[in-house]
Amino acid sequence: MGMSKRKVGAPPTKNLPDVREAILLRLSCGESLRAICKDKASGMPDVSTVFDWIHKNAEFAKQYARARELQADVLVDEIFEIADDNTHDVITVEDDDGNEYEKVNHDHINRSRLRVDVRKWFASKVSPKKYGDRQEIEHSGKLESIVVNVVRKEPPK
Repeated sequence: MGMSKRKVGAPPTKNLPDVREAILLRLSCGESLRAICKDKASGMPDVSTVFDWIHKNAEFAKQYARARELQADVLVDEIFEIADDNTHDVITVEDDDGNEYEKVNHDHINRSRLRVDVRKWFASKVSPKKYGDRQEIEHSGKLESIVVNVVRKEPPK
């Protein structure tokens, strides 16, 4: 038949700028590249195609890096939401006699801690100047070299 097959994962070439722009926008709003690339209904390419674009197109690579920095900002904002949300930290359970009591939900608390830690780690790697652990040493003034001449009156014994 007259249908041409396009390579699996290849984006529709007529909309390539739109596809790239959509990827950058979705990344900068906090969505993961894997989730974006799974959206085949929106014409998204495979992850490997995006990496190929980054490798071959310096301008796209620069835009991609900036989108990742913005993504880190969004994820850092989420840290506060996760840390402040205590809605599932305590659950109501029933004992063998049918009595209800409240119990600390350690699974939820640990999952929240993990979610925060992953976001902190990601932000520190993608935007290290802004979110990385760094130690700064600040010095003011001027450094001078002091030479001291020692003159002995008597020779050492």
